[in-house]
Amino acid sequence: VQLQASGGGLVQTGGSLRLSCAASGSSFSRHIMGWFRQAPGKEREFVAGIRWIGYSTYSDSVKGRFTISRDNAKKTVYLQMNSLKPEDTAVYYCAADDRPGTISTYSREYNYWGQGTQVTVSS
Repeated sequence: VQLQASGGGLVQTGGSLRLSCAASGSSFSRHIMGWFRQAPGKEREFVAGIRWIGYSTYSDSVKGRFTISRDNAKKTVYLQMNSLKPEDTAVYYCAADDRPGTISTYSREYNYWGQGTQVTVSS
């Protein structure tokens, strides 16, 4: 599976962005998909994850502001980010986990990674 993330950019506090992650490969619909982010000097952290049937989970820091979704026909996963804050500034990565089971919040559980897209929120 190859992943290509896009949609990052510069936005003011309170603004919105939608990230996309396009996947290649025939087994996309069975993969758990996740979004992670990494700010300068910090560890990569889980943001959101979604199973193939649409069940999703979020980190507490983004719950209620971000929404993850997927279109299996288009092999694309999205992250709609609303009410953005300066602390959301980071490089955002999409990732795929091809193991069956629950959504993991640990980056080491994900087999495939996109290249990352920068999100900068100005105050």
